[in-house]
Order: sequence, then structure tokens, then C-alpha cells
Amino acid sequence: MTALTLSTSSAATVRADAVVVGAAKGAKGVVVAPGAEAVDKAFGGKLAAVLETLGASGAEGEVTKLPAADGIKAPVVLAVGLGDAPAKGDAYDHEALRRGAGTAARALTGSRKAAFALPLEDAEAAAAVSEGALLGAYSFTAFRSNGTGKNAKKNDARSAPLGEAAILGAKPRDKEHKAAAERAQTLAAEINRARDLINTPSNALDPKSFAAEAQAAAKEFGLKVEVLDEKALTKGGYGGLMGVGQGSEAPPRLVRIAHTHPKAEKTLALVGKGITYDSGGISLKPAGHNETMKCDMSGAAAVFAAVVTAARLGLEVNVTGWLALAENMPSGSATRPGDVLTMYSGKTVEVLNTDAEGRLVLADALTRASEESPDAIVDVATLTGAMVLALGHRHFGIMANDDAFRASVQEIAEEVGEESWPMPMPSHLRKGMDSPVADIANMGERMGGGLVAGLFLKEFVGEGIPWAHLDIAGPAFHEGSPWGYTPKGGTGSAVRTLVRLAERTAAGDLG
Repeated sequence: MTALTLSTSSAATVRADAVVVGAAKGAKGVVVAPGAEAVDKAFGGKLAAVLETLGASGAEGEVTKLPAADGIKAPVVLAVGLGDAPAKGDAYDHEALRRGAGTAARALTGSRKAAFALPLEDAEAAAAVSEGALLGAYSFTAFRSNGTGKNAKKNDARSAPLGEAAILGAKPRDKEHKAAAERAQTLAAEINRARDLINTPSNALDPKSFAAEAQAAAKEFGLKVEVLDEKALTKGGYGGLMGVGQGSEAPPRLVRIAHTHPKAEKTLALVGKGITYDSGGISLKPAGHNETMKCDMSGAAAVFAAVVTAARLGLEVNVTGWLALAENMPSGSATRPGDVLTMYSGKTVEVLNTDAEGRLVLADALTRASEESPDAIVDVATLTGAMVLALGHRHFGIMANDDAFRASVQEIAEEVGEESWPMPMPSHLRKGMDSPVADIANMGERMGGGLVAGLFLKEFVGEGIPWAHLDIAGPAFHEGSPWGYTPKGGTGSAVRTLVRLAERTAAGDLG
């Protein structure tokens, strides 16, 4: 991963391949953001005018490269757009800095070192720039050949991620700045772990190998791990997991991975949907909807990464992750529409659509997580296309059985820069899941399908336990061009929200 350093060097004298400065949209044109004073001075105080001459406007995501002026040791100055300049006396928004740093890191692919001279009002701003740079520099190359032609090594170097990000204006000896940088490094590493898992093709990542990844991380970072295989799941009565996974030659797994702290007073349970490939089962997905279904385990990847992050940060809270892993395939042994499954809770479910499988594996995991009486449960899942229709590709929906808890989760998501929106749980939609042969059906009314899915999950949450459901179907996998620190492919959506929730829980501010 890209190295991160905090530097007190001047932007004019630092040795790097490029110096990154911020440009914003002011009332009268381009404004050079704080942090770039030395660079602006080298341009005779006319850096903003030069940028405007080159067509820059300061719009978010805009990149302008120009040769450095005399007096700047780096050969290139890269100006990245930060959007609208804040009002006089106000600081730059942390998410704007995070996105700007990510954009710059992507633009500097192939560079050995870049110095980021962006506005740093405090340690939190330094953390945002650090996170953005590290996440923006992400690249997934595990399945690319190295090439054999005479230009292979040269091409590899040009496509390699940014080697080092030096954050100028930060304070290497300041405890807050140092802690912020260390947290950013850990968080980015685990988000990138989640991205790697999501991007791994399904022929290389099935439930068994995913469980093995969890076991390896548990050994490395001192986590407790338990893996239930198909024999244990059958014996334990996990009808949801077995029902979804029985059509595949790769049997399901339920993984419990836990960070515990001797001083912890609270326990947070995280439950992740881990469908390593979703064909839809017998209710086969139509052509054009299968190609990215390796990403249907993004919720489990987010939960896994969040638990490991909590352990690496030493948070004074118990965080237990439940990874509900299965592959949903059509075969002679697959669950059929109309079949009835007996869940781990003892409830029976009529399966009307085998492509509504995520709620089935989550139901078993939610019931099992509830047995440990945690102080709160959050599940994360790429659950419904209906949520994408409602909120688009950048927001995830939040549902909950407690309004205050839902509000807290949304506030946390906003704080860390993840876009979300609170969704209702209308009780009248529950009737649509009434079944003539079972306790409940896995489908209800077509309209409001994302809400119906949330109501289904609610049925399997333990009495009195605050619970929130994050439907990340929109932002979990990005099929378009990269933007900000968001790459093409797996994004690691919800990891930052879960980690901050764990930090707040440790501080006694669960909400």
C-alpha cells in the first residue's frame, strides 16, 4: 500500500515528483486553498490567474497539472479542485479534502512520491487528506499478468499506485496528528482489504476461502474466530444458510470473528451478507445482471474489515462480526420457488423468489447474533435493487427498529463522509409477506421492495436489541469511472461508518 508520512517541509522545498495544492471556486474566480502559500509565492502570487488561464475553475474533481515555477524543487504542481470555497473564517469540509486528495493520488499513478499541500486546520483535516490519498491510490492487480514484452517493466511502473504520500503542514511529533495518521493508515488498509475481497472473482473466492481469509486475519491480529461448516449448519438448524447454499458445489459457512477488550463495557454485533456469487438461483437473474454478482458479499467484507480495524486500533469495545457466507446457484439440489425453509430461529419461510436470498442468510445470522444479547446490532448488505432505484448509486439506506439509533448511525455516516439516507419501515407492508403455508414469505409487495426486505429482517432480531440495517446495494460496487477516492469496482462502503460506530460505542456514546 502507499506509504504515508507527515512532513513539516515547505511545499517549495520538499523533494517529490509533484506537489498537490487545492483550488476552489470563489465568488470572483479560482481561489488557491491554504497550504499552498509557498507555491503561490513562487508563481509571483499569480497561481490562481495561471490556473484560470489553463481553464481551471476549482470545481470538485478537476485536475490541472503545470510545470513548477523557479524556486519549487518538485518538477510538477498539481492543482486539484475542492469545489466551492468556504465562507471567510470557515474551514474546508473534510469530505472535500478527502475527495480532493483521492483525485490527486489517482492522477499521480506511477509517481514515487507526492507532497500534499492542502488545507490542514487540525488533526481531523490531516486524517481526511491521509485517508483520501491512501484510498485514492488503491489498485487491484492480483489477476493481471506482469507482461513479457520489452516495455513490460516500464509500463508496470507507469501504472503502479502512488508510492508515497507526504502530508505537508501536519505535525509528526504532535500526538493528535500522529494518532490521526496511524488511524488513517489502518483504516485505509482494511478498507482496501474489503475492496480486494469484493474484486476477487468468484472462482477464487467461495464461502470456504472467505472463511479462511477470516481465520488468517484472526491469527495475525489476535481475534477469536469460529467457522461453522455445512455439517455444523445442518446440525444447528440454519435453514436459511443451507437453503441458499444447497444448490452450489461450494457449501455455505457462518463465520463468527470477534474483537474483545478487557476494559470493554459494551458489545456491538455486526452482521454481513456474504453471497460470494449470486446467480439468482432457480429464479435466475436476467442477462446483463450477473456479471458483477461477485460483489454480493460486500456486506460481509465490510463487517470483516471493521472488526479487524477495531482490533488493530485497540478499541475498548467488544465487536463481534458475523459473516453469512453462501453461493446462490441453480442446480438439481437448489431451493425451488415455493419451498419452505425452517430457519435457525424456528420460524418457517416460504421462498417465493430464490433471488431474495440475502435476507435468508442474514436472518439466521441475526438470530444467532441476538442470542449473545449485544447492546446493538447492525447488518450490512447489498440487499435490494429497489434501494438503488430509490437512492441511486452513492447513498445507502438506513432502516432501524429504533429511531434514535437510526439517527445516530446516519449522523456517524455523514461525519465520516459516507452518503446515506434514513428509510421508513411502514408496518402495513408486513401483511404482504403473509404466507398460506409458512410463518412468513421472503417476498411481499413489489413497490417498496427495499422496505419489505428490512421488515423481513426485523422479524429475526432479538427483542429489545437496537438494530439498524444498511442496504449498500448502490455504493458497494462502482461500475463507472473512478472519482475522488472511489475506485472502479469494490468500494469498501460502510466500513468507515461501522468503525466510527465502534469508536463511539467505546466512548459510551452509542445513541
